[in-house]
Amino acid sequence: MLAGLRKLIFWSRNNFRKHSKISFFSKYTNSRYISLGENVTIGAGTVLFPIRNGGGINYDARIEIADSVYIGHQTQLHSIGHMKIGRGSVLSDYVYLSDVAHGLSPLKGPIMQQTLESKGPVIIGENCFIGYGVAILPGVKLGNNCVVSARAVVTKSFPAYSMLAGSPAKVIKKFDFSTEEWISV
Repeated sequence: MLAGLRKLIFWSRNNFRKHSKISFFSKYTNSRYISLGENVTIGAGTVLFPIRNGGGINYDARIEIADSVYIGHQTQLHSIGHMKIGRGSVLSDYVYLSDVAHGLSPLKGPIMQQTLESKGPVIIGENCFIGYGVAILPGVKLGNNCVVSARAVVTKSFPAYSMLAGSPAKVIKKFDFSTEEWISV
């Protein structure tokens, strides 16, 4: 328990910015490859996992969390490349973000022994709202002010001011600046 506390204190001195809070019950590895902005809140049970090596391969994993981001309970962030969550974004509980893909060749042995692959970075724009239980898969970029409904599975990128739902996610509404409302598409 004391070693975990020392790790948390070390991380907070080097990677935390002013007024950021991470639940004591959250888990993280390779903390020097995680950067947190100011006023970040991370809920209990959240896992931040920049994977730096595996299967004899070194990865350049980084997780960047900008200012004023809220991350709910039991959220999972896994990266072997680059993952960025933009300023003011909200990730609800049980959200899963990953830029990692397992090797799935039946000719290369057990899945857990195959090389990991990055299918591209995961980039969440500023002021996005990611609903409960959403999965955002490798290579996805969401523009600023996107809204993703609960349980959606986001498999491709979407432009700013899009509201998404479904599995796979698709645009259901776009923000209309002339009426200042979300309009169905």
